Amino acid sequence: MTAADPGAAELLARGELTVRGRIRDASNAALFCTVAHDGREADCVYKPVAGERPLWDFPDGTLAAREVAAYEVSEATGWGLVPPTVLRDGPYGEGMCQLWIEVSPEPELLALVDGEEPEPGWKAIGLAEVGEGRTALLVHADDERLRRLAVLDAVINNADRKGGHLLPTADGRLYGIDHGVTFNAEDKLRTLLWGWAGEPLTAEAVGVLKGLRDALDGALGERLGPLITTAELDATRARVAALLASGLHPEPGGDWPVIPWPPV
Repeated sequence: MTAADPGAAELLARGELTVRGRIRDASNAALFCTVAHDGREADCVYKPVAGERPLWDFPDGTLAAREVAAYEVSEATGWGLVPPTVLRDGPYGEGMCQLWIEVSPEPELLALVDGEEPEPGWKAIGLAEVGEGRTALLVHADDERLRRLAVLDAVINNADRKGGHLLPTADGRLYGIDHGVTFNAEDKLRTLLWGWAGEPLTAEAVGVLKGLRDALDGALGERLGPLITTAELDATRARVAALLASGLHPEPGGDWPVIPWPPV
């Protein structure tokens, strides 16, 4: 089953979850599972609310719902950037259940290079220390898939867009995962995808944002209502309005660290 399968979300929501193992490099409890229903089966990730670590800037027990909210916004864009994700009961209580994505090796999306300017086909993120007093330029690919993801992150206020959260697939798609720290009412955008900062949004992105503006006042807003707070929903509307008013990709600013570390 692929993320584009129209029955993926239903399978995740209704299927029987069987835990196969734990994903040990995850910061919160993340379990590798299979989900089966009516003769269909798929691999998935189950993150129970009970396994979430408390954070100082997000209410306890809300990360799973935020992952589902990110999926709902992604679906509303039409870009399909987040794998199917649902909120459901599981072996360890309520949690987020997301379709497992098989990653396909492809040319690098991120790199460290010498020099102060990126080569053609790359966008600069910033200088990084690489040891022994040496610095290198951190860059990401000038890739339309990443650019769409940068717009989505600006809308959902993603506070943790790392390289390890980017999953390319054999069919040429690119998915973003790990959206637990999103939708804060305060500006917390922290990402590796700053390469388009201050540049005009594409005509496609402007059209998508206009659609989101309307959807947030309609069906999308109703779906997000149980997942995030009223203040956070209002802040999401305000971010969309600000992007449309400026017509530009956002630029780094404020006291919040703007690049996650480590970047992967």
